[in-house]
This record gives sequence, C-alpha cells and structure tokens, in this order.
Amino acid sequence: MELSAISSVLETIGMLTQQVTSLLGVDDQVESLERELRWMQSFLKVAGSRKADDEVMRNKVADIRDLAYDAEDVIETFALQVASKRKAGFSNCIKRSACCLKEGCLLYQTKSEIEKITVRISELTRQLKTYDVTKLGVDGEGPSSSARRRESRRPYPHIVDDNIVGLDGDIKTLLPLFIDEESECSVVAICGMGGLGKTTLAKKIYQHDQVVSHFKYLAWVYVSRQFQKRKIWEDILSKLSSTNERGSNQSDDELAQKLFKFLEDKKCLVILDDIWNIEAWKSLKPAFPIERNSNSKILLTSRRKEIVSHANPRCYRCALRCLNYKQSWELLQKIAFPRLDFAGYGVDAKLREFGKDMVKHCAGLPLAIIVLGGILATKNNSLNEWQKVSTNVKAYLKRDTSDVKDVLALSYDDLPPYLSPCFLYLSHFPEDYEIRKGRLIQLLIAEGIVSPNQEEDCGELAEDVAEGYLMELVERCVIQVCERDIATLEVKTFQMHDLMRDFCMSKAKEEKFFYIVDQSNACSSSTDQGFRRISMHEYCRIQCIKSTKLRSLLFFKEIPIEALRPRSLVSYEEGESRFCNPLASILFISIIGISLLKLKGIWTYMLNNFKLLRVLDLEPINDFLGCKLPTDIGNLIHLRFLSLRDLSFVRSKLPSSLGNLRCLQTLDLRLERGSCSHSNSIYVPNVIWRMLQLRHLYLPSKCKSRTKLKLGTLRKLLTPVNFNTKSCYVKDLINMTNLRELEINGPFKIENFNELDKNPPIIQAKYLHSLSIISNEIDTRHLTHLLSCCGNLHKLRLAVEISKLPEYHYLSSNLVYIKLVRCKLEEDPMPTLEKLPDLRVLEFYDKAFKGKEMFCSAHGFPKLESLSLMYLENLEELKMEEKAMPSLRGLEIGYCPNLNILPDGLRFITTLEKLKIESMPKTFIAKVLQGREHVPFIIVRD
Repeated sequence: MELSAISSVLETIGMLTQQVTSLLGVDDQVESLERELRWMQSFLKVAGSRKADDEVMRNKVADIRDLAYDAEDVIETFALQVASKRKAGFSNCIKRSACCLKEGCLLYQTKSEIEKITVRISELTRQLKTYDVTKLGVDGEGPSSSARRRESRRPYPHIVDDNIVGLDGDIKTLLPLFIDEESECSVVAICGMGGLGKTTLAKKIYQHDQVVSHFKYLAWVYVSRQFQKRKIWEDILSKLSSTNERGSNQSDDELAQKLFKFLEDKKCLVILDDIWNIEAWKSLKPAFPIERNSNSKILLTSRRKEIVSHANPRCYRCALRCLNYKQSWELLQKIAFPRLDFAGYGVDAKLREFGKDMVKHCAGLPLAIIVLGGILATKNNSLNEWQKVSTNVKAYLKRDTSDVKDVLALSYDDLPPYLSPCFLYLSHFPEDYEIRKGRLIQLLIAEGIVSPNQEEDCGELAEDVAEGYLMELVERCVIQVCERDIATLEVKTFQMHDLMRDFCMSKAKEEKFFYIVDQSNACSSSTDQGFRRISMHEYCRIQCIKSTKLRSLLFFKEIPIEALRPRSLVSYEEGESRFCNPLASILFISIIGISLLKLKGIWTYMLNNFKLLRVLDLEPINDFLGCKLPTDIGNLIHLRFLSLRDLSFVRSKLPSSLGNLRCLQTLDLRLERGSCSHSNSIYVPNVIWRMLQLRHLYLPSKCKSRTKLKLGTLRKLLTPVNFNTKSCYVKDLINMTNLRELEINGPFKIENFNELDKNPPIIQAKYLHSLSIISNEIDTRHLTHLLSCCGNLHKLRLAVEISKLPEYHYLSSNLVYIKLVRCKLEEDPMPTLEKLPDLRVLEFYDKAFKGKEMFCSAHGFPKLESLSLMYLENLEELKMEEKAMPSLRGLEIGYCPNLNILPDGLRFITTLEKLKIESMPKTFIAKVLQGREHVPFIIVRD
C-alpha cells in the first residue's frame, strides 16, 4: 500500500505550517485537508495489514496517492513562491506593494486549488467508507490472494522431485553437519530467494539414507507466514512421539518444556520449513535445546538471511545460488524431454537451439526452468509450438497460473509498508543494471519514500534509514549484492534477478507507480498521463510526455544526435569528403545548427511543462546537450535531486538561477568540457549557499576562479566532492558538522597557519569516515593538520606529492583502508602505517613510493588482509620479519621491474590465500613459482 505518499504530504504540511506564516491565509483549508488525509492513512494501514489485493482496492490506492501528491504540490508551491517573492520584494516600498498584490493573487489561487482537492477527497472518502476493509482477506469473505498463494505452495516431505540439478555440492557439504558425531553445529539454515530450491534441498536431506539411519526420530513442519506457535510444537511432538499426544491440556510453558526435554534426550531431526521472520523463530526457539550439546539437530529454510544470525552462534548457513547456464540447460532437458534417452537419441538441433535460447530468460532460477520445461513438455516436440513459446517466454512465466509468479509474489506480500515503495522503485532501473547504493539512497530520499524531516525526532540520518531498508531487502533475498567495498565490506552496488524485476515491474504498473519508456513504446505518440514518475530506457521525443504533474524523470539512454537531425539529411553519406566539399560543409553546419535548436526545444519543453519535478537525473545521457544550461532551470523550485554529470555544453557558464532551487538535496555539477569551449573549467555562480537543504554536493573537477563559493550555510551537507580552497573557503568546513565523506580535488591551503599544534580544528564533523585528497598544491603541515582533525576516519585516499607521511599519532586509529597514489614518498611509509591497529587494506599505486626498500617489522600490520604494490618503479626489496602481517590473505604485485624476489618472511604467513602477479620480469615469476608451496593460489598475468 502506498503510505509513503500520504506520510510525505502530512510531513510537508506540518513543516510548512510552522515555517511559513503566510499559510495562515489558508490554514482552515489545510487543517481540514490534513484531517482527511490522516483518515485515509488509517484506511491504507488497515487494508495493507489485511493484504487486500483486488482491482477496486488498487484503484482506490492510486486515487489516494494522486490526491496526496496534488495537495502537497499546491501547498509547497504556495509556500515556496511566497517565500521567494517576499525575499525579492523587501528592497523598497513599490516592490513591497507589488509583492503583496502577487501574494494575494497566489493566496486566492491556492484556496481555489485546495477547495477542488477537498471536493475530490469528500467524494473519495464517501466511497471508501462504503468499502469495508475489515472484511478483506478474512474467514467468511474468502481468502486473500496472498493466503491462496501460501496454501498452493505448501510442501509435502514425502514428495521429492527426481529432476534436480545443482544441489549435489550442497548435499555433500550439509550431510556431515547432521551425521558426524563430532559436529557442534546444532542448527543449519538454508536461505535464498523464492524458487531456488530451499525446500527441495531440505527434502533431500530429510530423506537421505544416512540421515534416516542416523536419527531415531524425524519431524517435518511447515511454518509459513501465518502460523500458531502452539500448533507447531504440538505437530512436532505428535510426529516424534509414538503416543501421538498433542498436549492439549498443557500450558504453552509445559508444552515447550516437554518438547525441549524430548529433543535433549533423544536423537532427533526437526525440519522447520519456510520461516518468514525473526519473530517467528524467537517464538518457537524456547522449545529447542540449541544452546546445549544435544544430539538433536534443527534444519531451517527461509527467504530471510538475517534469521540465521538470530538462530544460534554455531548455526551454519547454506546460501543457495542460481544455476549456471550449463546446469540450467541440463535441468530444462530433464523436464522438457521426460521420456527421451539422451544417450541414444539426443535432442533435435532446432529444438536445442530454441531451448538454449529460452532457458536464458529463466536467469538460473530452478523453479522458472521447471515451469518452462513443463510448458514445453506439453508441446510434443513441435517446432511451431516451441517457436510460439520462444517468442515471448516471460509472458508464459508471468501468467496468473504460474508457480513462478506465486512464489515471487509471496516475497512481495511479506514486505512491510515501508519497504513496498522501496521495492517498487527498483524497477525504474533497466534489466541487468548495477544500481549504485549511494545514488539509489539519494533518489529514495528525494522522492519522499524515505523522509529527512524526522531526523531530529528519531536521531538517525535519512541516508542511514534508507540504507537499512535496502539491506533488509537484501536479507529478504529480494535484491542481490553485486559489489562490496574491499575494506569495509559495505555494499556498493545492487542488482535484481531478471524474473524478480519482471514481477516488480508488473506490480509497479499495476499500482501506477511509474511509467517506463522502452523499445515497446518509445515510438508511441504520447505516454500515459496518469503517471508521476517516468524512466527513459530508450530515446523518445520529450514532447511525447504530456503529464504536467510529473515528479520524477530519469534517463538511462543517451539522446542520439542522429535523432535530432532533419530526416532529409539523415541519409547523407558521411565521410572525409564532407569537410572538403563546400556544399557538404554548409550542410554539416546546418545539421549542427538544427540540432542545437532541437536541443533548445527539448529544454524549453521540459522546463516549462514539468515544473513540479522533484527528480531530474540526466547523468546517464553522457553527451552533448546544447549551447548552455538554460536559465529556466531555476523554475523547477520543487527539485530535490539534479544530476548534470558528464553532460557537455558549448558554454561552460552555469546560470545564477540555480539559486532558486532551495529544496535541492543532491546537486551534481560534474560536467564535461563543452565541445566548443576553450577551457576545461566550469563557471559556478555563488548561489549554492542558498540551498539550505543540500546534503550531497558534487562540484566540477575544475571551477573558474572568477567567483569563490560560500558554503558555510550548508549545515546539512554530508558529501562535498571536488572541494578546494581555490574555489571555496576552508573556514566553511567547520560549519559542516554532519560530514560523512569529503573529497578534496585541487589546491588546499589553510590561511593564517601557525605552528602545527596551535591551529584550531578546521573540521568538527564527528562522523567523517572517508577522506580523499587529490592535490599538487598542499603543504605537508596543512595535510597533517587536516588529518589530525579527522579522528573517526575509516578510509583515506591520498594523491598528493609529499616526501613522507605525517607521524602515526596524526592519523586516525580507526583507519581500515589506505590508498596512496603518485605521492612520491622518499621515506619508507611502512614503519608509520604498520602501527595502525585496524588497517585491513593498503594499496600503493603509480609512484606512490620512490625508495628502493620497504621494511615491515614483527607484529606490524596486525589486521592487514590485502596489500597491493603497483607501478613502484624503484622498489627493489620488500623485507618482512617473522610475525609481520599475521592476517594477510591477498598480495598483489605489478609493474615493479626492479623487485627481485618475494620477501622471505612471507613463508611465515599461514593465512595467505592468493598472490596476484602482473607484468613482472620472468626471473621474478620463476622464483615465485619455485617457492609456491607457501601460496595456495597464484595468478600470473603479462
């Protein structure tokens, strides 16, 4: 249910009522509006808790969301425009009078708009009160679709499918945990997304001959999302005990104690299939002796990874993965050709071609492959029938009767209200797209799905709340982690399984959450006007988008210049001759001119028609986008997120109207140099200080020095990128007390610098955890003082030319990651760095060290796990004493032509798992391979 829309507007109303006194002119209407919205919010909570899932309910939810958005747009527009006009109109009496007149007109218009919304709300309220949500999905009124799906997926342990592929390795790993007398593992958990085969694997263990002969008692219970603790305990007792006593006359405590005692004394295996949440496990856990050395074992299956961490410290987690392509094709053959003897007959070549192509659409999900195989098995090996299925495989998998849809829908049904919009938002991104966590978090906050307005009440940053939501989706196996940070192991990128994304898209379309422009509709005359969010996966004319209430516009495909050319010129033969032929030159210049006019038309249409935009993400376009950024960009006063990254303009001057964007939370100005510009620096007007809500600021890598930016007002700023003292004031850093990441690119100088220990701190952000410095103009003393102000730093990247590192006590003891690039250090940095207690990753790149010898003493680098030495041309020897780097797991050496041999002390490191060598002399490689008994895995690349 779309609760985030109403929650957002209620927060906006409350915040603006306090901040803007002019709302007194419409306070009665706003108060009435707020009451109605709160009633609707309650309605949605009840409907959501009962998982109402019919077309009428979906339409009502869409109507409520539209009303909430309309109300928020009207109130916020009024507040922002009044505030802007007052600031602009206080300079003299005449302007003040004009301002009051305009404010009066605006007040009248706002009242009129609110009255229209109120009429719509009254009608919708009347309809909702006749639609009794208390009867949705309860006994007597028919089960909800979610309940039907759960029942249809109920497993029976005596039924085991012989068509199984890819589980042999897991069975081999798990068996010893159950039958080995020395195994201390009392709980085993099988987890993964729906359809991976968790229950199938549990059945194979449950019925395995060695398991059956090892345990005297075995019990299988299906927990599911809707369960009764007492009934589960009684079912287990009934299956374990020969007397079939269910303990009906006993209290819950007595029943739990009886089961506990039985499991403690006997050798039992209990399978708890399909546990959905931690609360379920916590309620069942008291009946199991998992904290003691019992002979009984517990096997869980769940879609939630986090349940494992709450199960038992000695719990073993088996995380199932998707099948690879070879395994997928093997499984499909077993299902699609059940009576075929492959050894004698094989598969028809054309059917094989169709099958191998179709199985790719299943993306390794066993359930999807089984469903597809079942469909193909009914086609009697007919080429025509197989071809029909092949033309639209996903349509067959998404049918209402499909097990695939039901299994994926169960994961969606289980999402709490705050996670549903986060999940639906993920379908904005194209198929196989790696979603950057930081960017996704910024978008969720800009969209109002995660609100920053409650930070003072809850004491937690909105970014942390959003990250928690995304990690919960990971734990629920709804999204997958693609890349983690090498040092902190924090997630960097996400991805959705293809079939999960397809389901997510169908659900988002069903709830009118957004509209995607792709190959299927890019050429249509106009897009649907009912959507507030549009994601451009393919190029289409912006003029095709007719919705004036659009809130979000994201691009994922660049606008091809060919699409802007006149049709009469598209067929013109391109080649070197066009620059020599005068007529060709004239035509070419005409093409450029017409393209510029069309680009201007795109900007004009977008900025004049989409004035309610909150998110405008142009980053993926990555191309030339006209003569200049239009001044009208300042009309988009509702913008929270604006990304112009990698765009190119002829003129490199940004308009001062950017200062009108007072609601901006994320501003990315990392433009590229324009094709007709003579400079690679960008002029940024000194207006950013007006954006008091700014949280993430990405300045151009090079700013023109005409104006220095004042940023001291940006107290909510978390991430300033490309900060330097040529374009900004160093004193402004002290006001940014919420800083999380700081990237300095360019000169850095502290004015009026005294002796090192006598300077006041220039940073007072307690939670600054990442610092990156790229500078050719920085004094070692200034660098030292800057580092001394960053006591909680976890990650440090230095690309500065210095003779030696600051002393150890100036560096944060919390550092886990350090990367040094082009530092040209003359003094060995190892004696300083080896004292850092938590350092796990250390990287030297591109002349980071000019010396010939590095030395690591005994007990140095106690937690270092990864060391990289790359492009150190002068390095001749790396010395390591015994007991140095006791935790080292990976060593990378490359492009160090004078390094003769690996350090002898390496043989004392028992934790080393991998050695990677790249572009090293043959004599060095030969010596390494001779002593390879010290390294289990060696990678050699030329």
